Amino acid sequence: MTESAGNKKEDCHAANGVKPGRNGMVKNHHHHHQYQKQEKVYHAACNGELYSRPFIESFEETPMLVAVLTYMGYGILTIFGYLRDFMREWKIEKCHIAREREEQKDFVPLYQDFENFYTRNLYMRIRDSWNRPICGVPGAKFDLVERSSKDYNWTFEYTGRVVKNVINLGSYNYLGFAENTGSCATAAGDVTVKFGVGVASTRQEMERGASSNSACSSQTGERGNLDRHEELEKLVASFLGVESAMAFAMGFATNSMNIPAIAGKGCLILSDELNHASLVLGARLSGSTIRVFKHNNMQSLEKLLRDAIVHGQPRTHRPWKKILILVEGIYSMEGSIIRLPEVIALKKKYKAYLYLDEAHSIGALGPSGRGVVEYFGLDPKDVDIMMGTFTKSFGASGGYIGGRKDLIDYLRTHSHSAIYATSMSPPVLEQIITSMKCIMGEDGMTIGRSRIQRLAANTVYFRRRLREMGFIIYGNNDSPVVPMMLYMPAKIGAFGREMLKRNIGVVVVGFPATPIIESRARFCISAAHSKEMLDRALDVISEVGDLLQLKYSRHKVLPSLDRPFDETTYEENEE
Repeated sequence: MTESAGNKKEDCHAANGVKPGRNGMVKNHHHHHQYQKQEKVYHAACNGELYSRPFIESFEETPMLVAVLTYMGYGILTIFGYLRDFMREWKIEKCHIAREREEQKDFVPLYQDFENFYTRNLYMRIRDSWNRPICGVPGAKFDLVERSSKDYNWTFEYTGRVVKNVINLGSYNYLGFAENTGSCATAAGDVTVKFGVGVASTRQEMERGASSNSACSSQTGERGNLDRHEELEKLVASFLGVESAMAFAMGFATNSMNIPAIAGKGCLILSDELNHASLVLGARLSGSTIRVFKHNNMQSLEKLLRDAIVHGQPRTHRPWKKILILVEGIYSMEGSIIRLPEVIALKKKYKAYLYLDEAHSIGALGPSGRGVVEYFGLDPKDVDIMMGTFTKSFGASGGYIGGRKDLIDYLRTHSHSAIYATSMSPPVLEQIITSMKCIMGEDGMTIGRSRIQRLAANTVYFRRRLREMGFIIYGNNDSPVVPMMLYMPAKIGAFGREMLKRNIGVVVVGFPATPIIESRARFCISAAHSKEMLDRALDVISEVGDLLQLKYSRHKVLPSLDRPFDETTYEENEE
């Protein structure tokens, strides 16, 4: 079931984005055997020589009837929303929303009534599906605080009951390091006793290294730069295979506060249309010209690069000071993986710079967890700026930027996040250092590698089972982020509630976080999940899918015979 790149020349264009669906997604028109054949040779379609491993992604087109019914559902909700607003205006229905004072009616409005329409009349109907409080470690299972509402989700009351042992399919706990037992928790506890919880300073205000002999500094905790900060940065640089690295206390600020230090007026930023809000904010704050290319569409990116080189800046037509490409490793709403080999090829061809956000891919991809660069077998030096977070695979918080030493030295003196933000907490530092050493095998054990292999096996197994059941699944076969399409607005809340009734915690996502007809449930797979947990969750998903009629896929995949679960390794998945 394999073909050469030359024999698949015709499919190459559809696979690489010439015929995208909404948001640049590939429309998949093949039936059963054709669909399997297309996925199997997806990596060899176009620019196949750039890929050293299979690249299997699918974005099945929304069925026409489902799309029509989804639009009708939103239309009906909108009509009833305007009716309810009319009733609120005439005091027939109680109004819970913030409103303008009568004496300020001639002022510029503080609350935009139309902008809040969706929140008032659509979001409130299913608000109970979000922000549920938990009261335990967000590991493979967690305990959930039960709550209820007597005013249709405007306010909530706690019932006093705790829902025990809910299977967690919503947390970004890819390698299972979000735990309160084990080496990471022990190390973090010991450091908390020694250093305290906070540093109460920025890293540039006061420094204490391992050789410090200042009794006052060591006793009061008034230091912004600990020796552990520098140890972490050296460890991150070694892990990524770059010259230098810098750590930040907040992942969102790693993007939003560092991109303005890298690019500015007279620069051009080319951003994927599905980039995270932190990348978008950072690009806007930089003052650079921003142009957006279709998601993972190399033709769209190359056209923007070519136009930028040919035409230069608007009006003056001077060359751009620099061109910066912003992409992510794994896209957290689509489950897709960046076509990094092609992006790097275009970056080299047009002399641009590449900023890679590996928030979801670091630790979760690659034979040794080094992210999407290792996943494709590429050289880290080909990526100018490597960014990632410690909030997912490492079970901590914060972020990092890695690259050339002169880049990192520049950011230390120009990044707002480095100059003004409080430095990372000591127990968080220790959590990251311990988990990263575990992944790298520097603890003398193989636990880290076994977790990476378990995550890869769990991901392939979970995705395959969902496809066999008939659900529409988005993204790459190796992505631990698994979006399952729900489409209709009424099914967003219904799916989350029905799953929770059966002790499965899931994340549901709708407009405006997704396109209006592409609401979905998003599962996050973890190395902490056992096969029994996944099978239990899959049985419940299938049951609820039948109840809510969610099995929309027209590509029927025949069930395959399972091998013993523990024999599935990362290397075998690459074949």
